[in-house]
Amino acid sequence: MPGECHYLEGNVSARRRVERVKDWLAQIGLEPGRVAMFNLSAAMAGQFTTIAAEMTEQVIALGPSPLRRRSAV
Repeated sequence: MPGECHYLEGNVSARRRVERVKDWLAQIGLEPGRVAMFNLSAAMAGQFTTIAAEMTEQVIALGPSPLRRRSAV
């Protein structure tokens, strides 16, 4: 539902920000898949639970942040 935000273009701006953050993560050697954005309406509870489960699996598969390991040394 891009562009259907109650606050006009808010979700479109948010999408651009998320893409920018993904680029920054890649530049510093982190997986861009650690950040995601999904557009859902309040009536899409089923899709929300599916997406939340998939994102949880993805984050678990990525493991802890390599930055955390570096700072602990």
